[in-house]
Amino acid sequence: MKIAVTGGSGKLGRTVVAVLRQTGHEVVNLDLTGQRWSGFVQVDLTNYGEVIDTFFGENDPSAGPDQAATPAYDALVHLAAIPAPGIVSDVATFHNNILSTFNVFQAARRAGIRNIVYASSETTLGLPFDVPPPYIPVDEDYPARPESVYSLVKHLEEQMAIELVRWDPKLKIIALRFSNVMDPEDYAEFPAFDADANLRKWNLWGYIDGRDGAQAVLKALELDTTGFDRFIIAAADTVMSRPNAELVAEVFPGVPVTRELGEHDTLLSIEKARRVLGYDPQHSWR
Repeated sequence: MKIAVTGGSGKLGRTVVAVLRQTGHEVVNLDLTGQRWSGFVQVDLTNYGEVIDTFFGENDPSAGPDQAATPAYDALVHLAAIPAPGIVSDVATFHNNILSTFNVFQAARRAGIRNIVYASSETTLGLPFDVPPPYIPVDEDYPARPESVYSLVKHLEEQMAIELVRWDPKLKIIALRFSNVMDPEDYAEFPAFDADANLRKWNLWGYIDGRDGAQAVLKALELDTTGFDRFIIAAADTVMSRPNAELVAEVFPGVPVTRELGEHDTLLSIEKARRVLGYDPQHSWR
């Protein structure tokens, strides 16, 4: 496929672009920053004109004046965003992220791109869990509980996707609720987390290796389906050496535990992603 990746210069985006290219796909990185002549096109995603022009072809089409325009891309991976709360003001986060996502989704529909995978967030689950989760492990079955403007936008993006696929039965939009993205060089910090269980309780001690995040993107692109779906994407284990039972008893006493936790198994359930996408995380800090 020829795949447009927004935010391909970001932490997860760099790995996604590399993995998709290694798999044989042609990938164009649409971002504000990048390296010229490397499959990069500079695009301001808050500018709808730039986005839709790019989706019809980053350069003038070769088709003659009597030929109908065809989509320049077979699929879209939308990763671009202000990536967390607290980086810029709440209103700047809201304006940038919701406008960029609407522009990308709408332009993709207009350009005939029907295969869309995008970065939602674990924050929709209720992070930072100052209000305890309804049960552990958490999964996709309970309603979103945004606790920040950043998370509110992620929730609204999912709701927008639900309506867009209702309008267009041929459209597929898959939201990947990524956990905290890590590169191998980040793992040196992990042993220090054991000293205080509260340091990483905000996401139930979860993480995702960027390489496994890219695997999830590829699996979602390859899934033959239509409509909307959402998946938690996390590593198979936690960031902690301490056992799950000890952590949950200390930090979340009284929260119902719905199944055997395993010693270090992720508490951000990836069972749905395993079952539906065939997602199988291969990388661990251990």
